[in-house]
Amino acid sequence: MSIVKVIEVIAGSEKSFSDATQKALEEASKSVKNIKSINIKNMNANVENGKIVSYGVNAKVSFEVEPHEAHA
Repeated sequence: MSIVKVIEVIAGSEKSFSDATQKALEEASKSVKNIKSINIKNMNANVENGKIVSYGVNAKVSFEVEPHEAHA
């Protein structure tokens, strides 16, 4: 039996939503192993002078835990 946990991560990028998503995954990977999926909950962009200057994502990262870690 596998147990899946979910954490929420917020990340930004000056390049794109895709880059912000990758940064969210990279940051989560520093403290979580066995990541199985990432779901983008919200996306937003900051605008200055009619141009997008940064992109942000609010992501839910799902990861599998070992049965003995499930109660931690």
